[in-house]
Amino acid sequence: MNPRRAFCLAALLLLPAFLHAADSDFPLVPAQECRPRAGWPNFFAKAATPGADLRIAYFGGSITAQAGWRPKTLAYFQQTFPRAKFSEINAAIGGTGSDLGVFRLKQDVLDHNPDLVLVEFAVNDGGAAPEQIFRCMEGIVRQIRRARPDCDIGFVYTLTEALAAPMLEGKFPRSASAMERIADYYGIPSIHFALEVAKLARAGRLVWKAPLPKTDAEKQALGDKVVFAPDSVHPHPETGHELYLQAFVRAITPIRAASGQPVAHLLPPAQTAANYERAQLLPITSAKASAEFVPLDMKSDPFGKSWAKRLPTLLRAEKAGATLSFRFKGTRCAIYDLLGPDGGQVRVTLDDRAPEVRPRFDAYCTYHRLSTLLIGTELADTVHTVTIELLAESPDKAKLLAQRNQKIEHPAKYADLRFHPGAILLVGELLP
Repeated sequence: MNPRRAFCLAALLLLPAFLHAADSDFPLVPAQECRPRAGWPNFFAKAATPGADLRIAYFGGSITAQAGWRPKTLAYFQQTFPRAKFSEINAAIGGTGSDLGVFRLKQDVLDHNPDLVLVEFAVNDGGAAPEQIFRCMEGIVRQIRRARPDCDIGFVYTLTEALAAPMLEGKFPRSASAMERIADYYGIPSIHFALEVAKLARAGRLVWKAPLPKTDAEKQALGDKVVFAPDSVHPHPETGHELYLQAFVRAITPIRAASGQPVAHLLPPAQTAANYERAQLLPITSAKASAEFVPLDMKSDPFGKSWAKRLPTLLRAEKAGATLSFRFKGTRCAIYDLLGPDGGQVRVTLDDRAPEVRPRFDAYCTYHRLSTLLIGTELADTVHTVTIELLAESPDKAKLLAQRNQKIEHPAKYADLRFHPGAILLVGELLP
């Protein structure tokens, strides 16, 4: 299995453990494939204009990153509106939800001038509290509306076997139900891709997890059943993603019918006062770094180049005692960094709180991947001070890898103890 997909799958399969009983009273929304609301008036008007150039942002996690519903729907638009030209903004990062999306929105989406933003975070937000989803999703909507009032937005919802129980009973899962509250308030169309998936599952005609049949005998044994995905999460492009495409195509008719004349979308008062409209992604060079931190060249350094699309800058520290520090006024702070085989651990100190040791290595660190180091959330909107120090002590890498039956077969690969910060994720303002 692709290592990036392995991480995304593991994160998703752990979601049920985060669905606390305290959240069981959150009202689930009746399942409906499409709620067109105010439609996409600007997008459809521009698509009908000969020679128009439209950019669609696909903003989501690993299911969107696949060669699935994203390229399939882009091709559908090009076929449906042949006199216009369509291109994609691929803003999908596996294993991430709206809590990172709200910070990277400007860099990964808005700076590329989208005409339509399709937001897919319901699966990766499956373990998030509704209140956190409100803050992040409304922050995404309000940033888009403020920066590009002529840009239309759509919420799209995907599904995994682990999150399917409410859908089998005719209800949206909790995360999609929470997102519907934001969609209702702002008149944003929403499409749930998986109603037909749930219908097949209820009828006993869906195989959630299996390879696609290859031989005639395998096809005959499958009968009229549909194999959804190889891992119960990431649909096969030939089957699960085709079901997603069909749901999208069906939704276009009501969404287009609901779309009036082109309009500059108004920005009403916020529904959630503590939403993350002020979310920022700031280069890590905004912090004060000790001399042990070395900036990587994002154009010539091979390691730096591999992350340049997502990280504006990247520092490397591999000597214990290296420190980062900064001050901010705001309510949430994190570091956008990398986990990997060479990851060490850091000591994080926020204000006068007791320091916390955080490993930058976990059971999936056989490769490097983007991650976030949370400093603090739901903080008082006052001035805060942050210090992060790289420690000499190593995480127990062998023990962590053993959680997935992995072994350290090449010790040199895991010998270094590094910290790779790339950006500050901040709801608020950085202070000198």
